[in-house]
Amino acid sequence: MRFLVAFFFGSTLIANAGYGQARVSSAPSAPPRTMEAVRRGGAVTIDGRLDDPAWASAPVSSDFVQAYPAPGKPAPDRTEVRVLYDDQALYVGVRMFDAHPDSIAQGLARRDATAATGIYSDWVHLIIDSYHDRRTAFRFSTTPRAVQKDVYTFNDGNEDLNWDAVWEVAATVDSLGWVAEYRIPLSQLRFGPDSSGVRTWGFQVQRDIARRNERDTWAPWTPNDGGFVSRFGELTGLQGIAVPERLEITPYVSSTFTRAPEETPGDPFYRSTATQPKVGGDIKYGLPKGLTLSATINPDFGQVEVDPAVVNLTAFEISFPEKRPFFLEGSDVFAFGQVVRQNDYGGQQYLYSRRIGRRPQLGIDAPFTDIPHETTIAAAAKITGKSGPWTVGILDAVTPEETGRAADSLGTRRDAPVEPLSNYFAGRLKRDFRRGATTVGAMLEQTTRRVGDSRFDPILRSGATFGGVDFEHDMKKREWVLSGFAAGSLVNGSEAAIARTQKASNHYFQRPDAGWLTFDSTRTSMAGYISEAALQHNGKTFGSIAVKTSSPGLELNDLGFQSRTGYRAHSTLIGRQSSTATTHLQNGSAYVYQNDAWNYGGQGVYHGYAGRVNATLSNFWGVNAGVTYSPQYIDDYLLRGGPRAAQPTSIYSDASVGTDSRRRVRLNLAASYAHDVLGGYSKEAQISLDLRPTSTVHVNFGPTFSQLHDKEQFAGSATDTAAKATFGRRYYLNSLTQNTLSLDTRIDVTLSPTLSFVMYAQPFVSAGRYSELKYLLRPGTTDFYEFPEWPAGRPKADFNVRALHGNAVMRWDYRPGSSLYLVWQQQREGFEPFGEFQTRRDVGAIFSTIPTNVFLIKATYWIGR
Repeated sequence: MRFLVAFFFGSTLIANAGYGQARVSSAPSAPPRTMEAVRRGGAVTIDGRLDDPAWASAPVSSDFVQAYPAPGKPAPDRTEVRVLYDDQALYVGVRMFDAHPDSIAQGLARRDATAATGIYSDWVHLIIDSYHDRRTAFRFSTTPRAVQKDVYTFNDGNEDLNWDAVWEVAATVDSLGWVAEYRIPLSQLRFGPDSSGVRTWGFQVQRDIARRNERDTWAPWTPNDGGFVSRFGELTGLQGIAVPERLEITPYVSSTFTRAPEETPGDPFYRSTATQPKVGGDIKYGLPKGLTLSATINPDFGQVEVDPAVVNLTAFEISFPEKRPFFLEGSDVFAFGQVVRQNDYGGQQYLYSRRIGRRPQLGIDAPFTDIPHETTIAAAAKITGKSGPWTVGILDAVTPEETGRAADSLGTRRDAPVEPLSNYFAGRLKRDFRRGATTVGAMLEQTTRRVGDSRFDPILRSGATFGGVDFEHDMKKREWVLSGFAAGSLVNGSEAAIARTQKASNHYFQRPDAGWLTFDSTRTSMAGYISEAALQHNGKTFGSIAVKTSSPGLELNDLGFQSRTGYRAHSTLIGRQSSTATTHLQNGSAYVYQNDAWNYGGQGVYHGYAGRVNATLSNFWGVNAGVTYSPQYIDDYLLRGGPRAAQPTSIYSDASVGTDSRRRVRLNLAASYAHDVLGGYSKEAQISLDLRPTSTVHVNFGPTFSQLHDKEQFAGSATDTAAKATFGRRYYLNSLTQNTLSLDTRIDVTLSPTLSFVMYAQPFVSAGRYSELKYLLRPGTTDFYEFPEWPAGRPKADFNVRALHGNAVMRWDYRPGSSLYLVWQQQREGFEPFGEFQTRRDVGAIFSTIPTNVFLIKATYWIGR
């Protein structure tokens, strides 16, 4: 099936190849600003000086205006831009005059640095819409120290920082200001053939002046404007440029050394040390019509940052962000159902790529086991890109069957499969209309597992399909945006596997008081649907309204992510914002919003009404505050398949204040508090201390302490024929008092734009104590019978979890596209069956736990043309 879909996608592109770039990029009604590029007539040395004679032939364009703090007003300092080109590359020279060159911010950081990673610097951003579709663009940013950042912009303003290109830039600072000199290989841009021989691209240059928190822009744009790429100017004069042949091969070699403590005495599989060499690589090949084939063979992701420690006491899975480069790059192409609105209920992910290479789903019942921590990805490939008005994405990945080992107390060993051979496929097709102001797209995903008649059959689904269509329609230069989607899912498997699906925590079909649901133990398939529509207004007055429905049978968790189904919801927001600086404010916004949701029985399962204000003061301090009121609503998932319960009326509030981010020392304080009418509450306080002792070092220390007192923590159920109101079962709940302390620490040291060191560590402690055992008296209420004291013989599940997750990465980009990584990862885990929290004792206990240490060396080498 997936090969038929891929064939359909490809055939559609070829059939429409004649409906190409010129038709999509016809001139808008308001003439954009233009800049002429000139074919290079002599050698250009990328040294940041613009003193090569070839630059004299390039016309100068200037007259920048402010985006902020004074939108639309002329920029105080002049900026000049020149553009040259040849058959291989685009050359851009930017001269940024500054009346006070000694005040130019020149922070140094690793590639793709952001303010969050501590860089304080002036910037210049070169942004090219080479498709000229007014929706997508490639950004090449640099600083006075030639730090590189490349960003892919899609959907007329969304950004993907994970896109990486191979390009050159040099920068110098002099008595007039500073200069950036670029060479952008045409092979790093994306564009299709053009029979006319003359190309016009969307073009924008933006300049950031850190000390004034100022952004100047060549083509006028302000943060209040709807859209971003659609407001670019145009780069003209590009003649005789052919679509370049693109081939990039990046092989790697790596070796991992692991030293771990013995977790279970007598474990026959325990080895104190282990070494694992790996060889693999990535390939990128330029296909016709502007598409790119990317493939990875035996990938290694050892350099990525570890996930944070958490304690999950819910019935729901926790979603972690994707961090693996192959799946991150180009992920925007597969974004489906991205309805344009400012608040939402539900929060599904339609493509959750961490399903690929996931932890094996089956265990082995034995005293001693050896199970892989993750599933091997044998190979993965994707086709992404844009051909004329068509955007296409095809992803396919194969994970082989994984086998675990087990041994009993007598030493008898056996092997057992823990994850089946699986194939994951995703296909995305989208078409632009009205010069990119309207888009219509489709998505199809398939997961196929070889479960056979093995131990997988009664547990795992054999297959899953998800598909749908979405659209976005922009009006009045994105002042108004209408968007929506409709999609459905179908899962297949044995009767036992589908019964497990119906009873899973995102469905609970077995609920005794949900008359609109039917649990059927003989089913071998299950289908569902989801849809949403929204209208958003952009500008100084902004807002949105959205309606959404998700049927009870929707199942996304094979290649997507969801926590609940079976609801109808609507959301609205209205607010006011300003990016014009005044005597007291640099910028600010205020808004109110609501979210309401009902299950398919018409019972309200969430109600929230909120307001929020955000502001940057004239001294560049940031402040924000918000409050949310939630009246009592039904919680039909709390009792985990039992009858409906209720969440009590509650109020949540939070506030934060942050000092001037331009300073070497920055402090951010944040706090939140919530309480409900039953006496439950949550408190959280966070301190974030940012230090920049030098221009090359950034330290962030962010302790967070939270305290939770939950009066409705599920504690199981038992048959009781006297409990007629709750359908013959008693549903027990505890009160949980939980204290959690996290001490996140991050250190970034940048020795040069190509050599950096990053260390991240998270000491983590969470202690929970249970009390006040009770059971529900009447469904849909907060009426309980509470035991006067804890019943004798009933154990408590008190806990004290200590952990340390950390890693350190030294990265050297020793040539363009090629890197050497030295990585150290450490994990410490500890558990005690008591719920008392003592900061000094518990934090100290983290470091008395024997760690698992992982050392990795990895080298990549880029070969390209």
